[in-house]
Order: sequence, then structure tokens, then C-alpha cells
Amino acid sequence: MHGFGFHTLALLAVVGFAGPLLASLPRLRLPAVVGELVAGLVVGKTGFDVVDVTDPTFQLFANIGFALVMFVVGTHVPIRGGEVRSGLPTAVARAALGGAGAAVFGVALAAWFGTGHAALYGVLMASSSAALALPIIDSLRLQGPAVLSVTAQIAVADAACIVLLPLVIDLRRVAAATLGALAVTACAAVFFVVLRAADRRGWRKRLHGYSEKRRLALELRSNLIVLFALAALAVSAHVSIMLAGFAVGLVVSTIGEPRRLARQLFGMTEGFFSPLFFVWLGASLQVRELGSHPKFILLGLALGLGAVLAHGAGRLLGQPPTLAVLSAAQLGVPVAAATIGTEEHLLAVGESAALMLGALLTIAATSIAVAVAAANADRAARINDSGTSPPAPV
Repeated sequence: MHGFGFHTLALLAVVGFAGPLLASLPRLRLPAVVGELVAGLVVGKTGFDVVDVTDPTFQLFANIGFALVMFVVGTHVPIRGGEVRSGLPTAVARAALGGAGAAVFGVALAAWFGTGHAALYGVLMASSSAALALPIIDSLRLQGPAVLSVTAQIAVADAACIVLLPLVIDLRRVAAATLGALAVTACAAVFFVVLRAADRRGWRKRLHGYSEKRRLALELRSNLIVLFALAALAVSAHVSIMLAGFAVGLVVSTIGEPRRLARQLFGMTEGFFSPLFFVWLGASLQVRELGSHPKFILLGLALGLGAVLAHGAGRLLGQPPTLAVLSAAQLGVPVAAATIGTEEHLLAVGESAALMLGALLTIAATSIAVAVAAANADRAARINDSGTSPPAPV
């Protein structure tokens, strides 16, 4: 399909429905992004090649979606919860233990496959996904100290790996990437100070009331201004826009995200830009390359298994096995690595697809763990209803 117009947008909106359709299958418990990635594979380079992923307009829309997705990921990090902070020491210890294991696996895999990307693989396997795991915890109504601890652990691992990824994906430019990351972080800190001052003086509340009364969406507009400004700074500083989106979302989460803003972001992101981004990402991946480079199939399998094993080290600190596997769920960091690696040609042919394969394997493992956790929760509820003692927590 030549050019990018309304016909392309209509096609992308249609194929994006693959996400909700796949997610509607109750036994799989897969996130919608899996279906969107698969749909992108079908219409992109791997499949029928009916969309041009190199079109500048398509790339701009995808980058907007990427920034918004990372913004939403940042807002999902539970910074304000006092319960989460109480479990922080154990959570940090488990995240550090998993990170140490991931680093060892990363060195081994880089040496085995001869890619030289030990640091990148280590960060990938150490990462978690708050955007995936936290809604699962909420939907299953999992509770207790172990759940609060894994929530904090996921937040720590997610934040740390998102910050580290731009620094490790291209070690030759680590100095420039560090300066760029510091510039984006400093601007985010300024945004935090301004937003907190506005919140304490009541300006934010008055703006919220005025905007809601006049239906002007001023909070959404102002947050988008900051988001796009930081994304522009990130691009000019040769840092991924992922960091800009995550930093703005983290600031909003720290101050407190108004429900109206959350609804507006949800509709804007999940209704259009997020599906478009994941379809674009799937369309950009050339999975056929895995057939001609079978070693990268093994790399993807090894990355997925390594992530589960690294996070499974939480068992050494008393973490229930289902929660240890849940903490291994990956999305934002592998997606960012594949996106940056594809756009800047930093990865070998087929390596981006291998990274996504590893992430999908962690999601599959999480789906199995979630099914077990749901069964345990149902069993506990039935036992509580009968008046007997419940089993050990998930």
C-alpha cells in the first residue's frame, strides 16, 4: 500500500482489533498487545507487506504512540502507596538478586551467540512490566504482604531498566546517552517541582474544575505539551523518547493522576495510538529472518527462559513461585530495545525479532502463572466460605 492516508489508518484500525479479540479468550489471559504485534507481522514485512513502515508519517504516528505508551507505563508505577513503600527493602533485594542473575545470563548469552550485547541482554532479562503485571494483580484481587512486595519489586525493576536501556543498547555512545538522559531527567525534575507547587497551592485543582466545567481538557493538553517537549529534547540529545514518556508519567504518578486525565489518556492511547504503535512494531520486524538465522530463535528462547530463571531467584528470599514468574513479565523494555535497535540499526539481522520472541515467552509464562494464581484464589475463596483455614498464599 503506497502512501499514508485515511485508507492506511482505516486498515490499521481494523487489524488493531486483533488485540482485543485475542485478549477476549479467557483461558489465554494474553494482553492485547500480543494480538496487535501479530497483526503487524501479517500486514508488514513478515507477511503481505501492505504497509510501508518507513513512511515518515507512519513513523511519526508510531513514535507518538511509543511516547504515550511509556507515559502510561510511568503512571502505573505505584509510587504514592505507603503499603508499597513498606515492602521496598525486600523488593529491592529481590530485584537486585534478579538483576545479578540476569547479568550473568547476559554475559553467557552474548558470548555464546557472539553478539557483544551482554549488557543489553542483562537489562532485558532483569526488567519487569508494571503496565502488564499491575492490572493482572488488580483483576485477580491478589492481596497480602507478598503481593505488595512483588508490586514494589516490579516497579523498581521496571524503572531501573527503562533508565538503563538507552545507556547499554549502544555502548559506543554511552557518554552522549548519559548526558542526554541526565538532560531529560533534569527537565522532568523541573516539571515535578512546578507540578507539586501548583498542586499544593490549589492551582491544579482549580484548573481541573475549570477544565471539567468548560470541557477543555486543559490537563491533557498541558501534559502533552510537556511530553512532546521532552520527546523533542530526547530526540535532539540522541536518547530514546521512551525515557521522556516514562519520566513524565512517573512525575504524574508521584503527584497523583486525576481520574479525568487517566480516562482521557486511556481513550487517546489505548483507542488509537497504542494499537497503531504495536502494529507498526510488528510490521517492522522481519520474523522471516529468524528462519535464515536460526540461532536467533535459540537466542529468543534463551532470553525468555533466562528472564524467568533470573526472577525465579526471588524464591531464595521466600517469594511464592507464581509471583516470581509474574515479576518476569516483560513488555516496555524489550519493545523499546527492538524499536531503537530497528530504527538506528544497532542490532544484527533477526536480533530484534529474537528480543520480541523472548518477551512473548515471558508473557506466556506469566499467563500460566496467572492461571495457577487464579485457581489458588478461587480455591481459597471456597475454603473461606466453608469456614476452614485457607492454603498458603500464591
